[in-house]
Amino acid sequence: MQRSSCTVLLILYLFRLCFFSADSESFIGVNYGEVADNLPPPESTAQLLLSTSIEKVRLYGADPRIIKALAGSGIGIVIGAANGDIPALASDPDFAGNWVNSNVLAYYPASKIIVVTVGNEVVTLNDPNLVSKLVPAMQNVQNALNAASLGGKIKVSTVNSMAVLAQSEPPSSGAFGYGDTMKALLEFHSTNGSPFMINPYPFFAYQSDPRPETLAFCLFQPNPGRVDAGTGIKYMNMFDAQVDAVHSALKAIGFKDVEIVVAETGWPYKGDPNEVGPSLDNAKAYNGNLVSHLRSMVGTPLMPGKSVDTYIFALYDEDLKPGPTSERSFGIYKPDLSMTYDAGLSKSVLTPAPTPATPAPAPENPVPATPATPLIPAPATSAPATPAIPNTLNPAPATPTIPNTIPLTPGTRGPRQITGTNGATASCRPLHSLLLFMVTMLAFTLMVGIHEEK
Repeated sequence: MQRSSCTVLLILYLFRLCFFSADSESFIGVNYGEVADNLPPPESTAQLLLSTSIEKVRLYGADPRIIKALAGSGIGIVIGAANGDIPALASDPDFAGNWVNSNVLAYYPASKIIVVTVGNEVVTLNDPNLVSKLVPAMQNVQNALNAASLGGKIKVSTVNSMAVLAQSEPPSSGAFGYGDTMKALLEFHSTNGSPFMINPYPFFAYQSDPRPETLAFCLFQPNPGRVDAGTGIKYMNMFDAQVDAVHSALKAIGFKDVEIVVAETGWPYKGDPNEVGPSLDNAKAYNGNLVSHLRSMVGTPLMPGKSVDTYIFALYDEDLKPGPTSERSFGIYKPDLSMTYDAGLSKSVLTPAPTPATPAPAPENPVPATPATPLIPAPATSAPATPAIPNTLNPAPATPTIPNTIPLTPGTRGPRQITGTNGATASCRPLHSLLLFMVTMLAFTLMVGIHEEK
């Protein structure tokens, strides 16, 4: 009997190891915006998400219909407090407590809320009064979660644009601006073990430097690479370069252990005639290759061997958003739940469909020998103007044919009004199958042995 019990425990452990280690892709998330009048019911969206490898969803508010629809799904949920709630959250602990009671405790743990974001891109807003209240608001939300014994289970953060970096090129020279504000924010993250959330968009970097080789670099496609003059590291894609610039900035002021989470990144599949970069092929290439890159678990040059939690923008188009056509054309899925394009997120698809070998569109102008690209491109049309931040750029070594001039801190997509509110990889699937076969054979052998003993 003792041997039988040990056998059962061993089998259960191996099955758990097999399934929970190899089948989870908890680093892949998606943004679920609601500035639209044609979205499917939340219940239908929940079923759609369960048919994909998407493990997390970021909401820009705390829509109870969506939170309820995701109950029991096991999908992690990021909910948000609006910028307009920050003054009350900062000044009134009772308001923070009531907010947590209404938007977290009312649904948790059936709905797997994992992060509360307080505000969106607040640090870079031209509103010193609001900025000064950001960390106190986060602290009061944290205190309310602590009082409910959820402080270690649900994290508190805020989402930042790449414009919080005063220096980002080369990646090893990454440095934050906004002095005391950033220090106070990072102290909060360090103390509470919460992630620093950032919005890198290679799409905007390409718009500021629309050369074919820049597009390939941004789309994870074959390219000569870009050498960091400070470290000699050759970067093969813009996403890694942007994330490592943030890592370098964290390290430079003593917060290298603060986790980085990519709160938004994506590529529009359609745009206005005067917009450079939006196309179905480019969107499919970026998001599909991003998913493959995350699944590879290669990580970035400065953070190897793990994938940064990444929320792709976006689940659906938001047809009521203002600005250029591209702002309303980021959706991976359509309102009828069909795919806009295949980004390799279906559970039945291990790798995305092939992407074009040649980036599209390619500008017809010849490539300048030494292009002068500003560090921070002009913001997207719908975004408020952001003052340019000066940069002292170290030249790349003579070996690379393409100099390090791509901006890493692109303009933001524009402020969003928030209303109210490790797993293994696809490359491990063969190992998954082998483990499953081995577990099955071991169980059969042990059970036969037990039967013979009896």
